[in-house]
Amino acid sequence: RRIQISTPHSLGIFTNSTPPSSAKFRRGYDTQVLKPLLSFLRSTSSPFVVNPYPFFGYSIETLDFALFRPNPGLFDQQTKLLYTNMLDAQLDSVYSAMDKLGFSDVEIVIGEIGWPSEGDIDQIGVDVDTAAEFNKNLVARVDSGTGTPLMPNRTFETYIFALFNENLKSGPTSERKFGIFRSNLTPIYDIGILRPTFRSSDPVYNPRSPVRGSSSKRWCVTKSGAET
Repeated sequence: RRIQISTPHSLGIFTNSTPPSSAKFRRGYDTQVLKPLLSFLRSTSSPFVVNPYPFFGYSIETLDFALFRPNPGLFDQQTKLLYTNMLDAQLDSVYSAMDKLGFSDVEIVIGEIGWPSEGDIDQIGVDVDTAAEFNKNLVARVDSGTGTPLMPNRTFETYIFALFNENLKSGPTSERKFGIFRSNLTPIYDIGILRPTFRSSDPVYNPRSPVRGSSSKRWCVTKSGAET
């Protein structure tokens, strides 16, 4: 009970998720897989990890909704709640599905979320500026303590995907361009996490570089026969 353990899930575990109050886990998975899992997570004080991706759920009509921009929103007729961004709706869908199984008390962690900085020619809203906008707005949202309509005043531990582009990954262009940094370690954009003194030209650390101040350029190596 001192170490938390969990496993991430895509939103493909739902049969329906719009509006959030109607969300249910897939039949069969709900009682055979997710209910025992949620019971284990509750007993170990571990979180339920989900990977909500507004990027994979948006359309031209819902782009502003996905990017936290001003928009008409989504009104849930059952709860009478208005959703102003897609992430809140996705998280409350998770909450609703968990609540139907009796596990609304289990914490929710965002294991993956992000937006690519480059895509294929037919993709709308996929560029460096939009990726930076999404991640900046994401950080502000989850760090605000506002929570969601069904989970007010809550913060969500969140992991942005990804630190680096994956230049060898297969599939559409966007699959390789989720990184905040390029594969050569240079930043693509700053969402407020870079140090002010950061220089992209800084050399990569080399543990076998010459001793500083040594005119003879001696090298540091492990002494032969030294204990670990």
